[in-house]
Amino acid sequence: MSFFGAFEITLPSSWVNKADQASDKGGLVGIFFMAFTLSLVSFSCTGPIIGTLLVEAARGSSYLGPIMGMTGFALALALPFGLFAAFPGWLNTLPKSGGWLNSVKVVLGFLELALAMKFLSNVDLAYHWGLLKREVFIAIWIVIFGLMGLYLLGKLKFSHDSDMHHLGTGRLIVAIITLSFTVYLIPGLWGAPLRAISGFPPPDFYKEWTKTEGGGAGASHSETCPHNLNCFHDYEEGMAYAQQVGKPVMIDFTGWSCVNCRKMEDNVWSQPAVLKVISEDYVLISLYVDDKTELPAAKQFVSTYTNKKVKSTGNKWSEMQSRIFHTNSQPYYVLLDHQGKLLANPVGYTPDAAVYKKYLEEGKCRFRGRE
Repeated sequence: MSFFGAFEITLPSSWVNKADQASDKGGLVGIFFMAFTLSLVSFSCTGPIIGTLLVEAARGSSYLGPIMGMTGFALALALPFGLFAAFPGWLNTLPKSGGWLNSVKVVLGFLELALAMKFLSNVDLAYHWGLLKREVFIAIWIVIFGLMGLYLLGKLKFSHDSDMHHLGTGRLIVAIITLSFTVYLIPGLWGAPLRAISGFPPPDFYKEWTKTEGGGAGASHSETCPHNLNCFHDYEEGMAYAQQVGKPVMIDFTGWSCVNCRKMEDNVWSQPAVLKVISEDYVLISLYVDDKTELPAAKQFVSTYTNKKVKSTGNKWSEMQSRIFHTNSQPYYVLLDHQGKLLANPVGYTPDAAVYKKYLEEGKCRFRGRE
């Protein structure tokens, strides 16, 4: 909303003034406070980036990511000043400030809003609130990018915008791309796969208009499985059913907010040859490691492997994956026989449908050899 001109996010001016006064001291201290003043002035842009990196470092799960993030951020911030200091003549070639800067800010506002819906959708999926079903999400994106296209064409104007006397070529090209993308999204309201943005909208089975096909034993979860497959969301229940029907097990360690998981489901599982093997030759057990459904108090425990308390369904499956398979990345596919023994080496993200089908066939053949 700040990018749209509703308000400005700023820190107290006294902080900026004191830092600016300290920058006049010269030497390394002065250089430090010059940079600090720049960070304070651009707080609304630097805060989310630096804040996220600091939180990641404080968690202690990985230091490489925060170090690389801070290095990249510092380099990007300092590089223009270094280049202009070395080549002062370049300053004369910079575009003059004007209404185009506000247009850039507003366009970024539309993009921020679209991404905010994506991250809100992740939380909605993990907690099963049912607020942003697939059709609702796509409808919101259609409106956002449609309004963004109209804004670029000058049909929509905000309070801080200056009058646009003509439409520039670059602005027209961006408007055409934005409006074309908006039109591309529209069929998604009626079930089109939208593979170009696979992983961003909620999965196809998380929708307002649910149509359940199939049936038979083990079909109780088909309305919450990709491509209307019959799957289980509990390991023990799925293993028991696999023994009953005499089929091998495919464990799908996945996540509601896992983009690559959705890409696999939309682009690889959707291939007829792959879908046929999964549906006919395997019992699918999809375990969501970020599911926030709380376990009953009697079933909560402290993991001997991670030394952390397992309080939710997602914690349970994440701990299981870490303890047994020594990895915590998703997607992660494991083929097992009825004794829980591996039929093939587990694989992760495999965008090649032919390679993935060969992996499934390998597990199926080894299962038959053990019968």
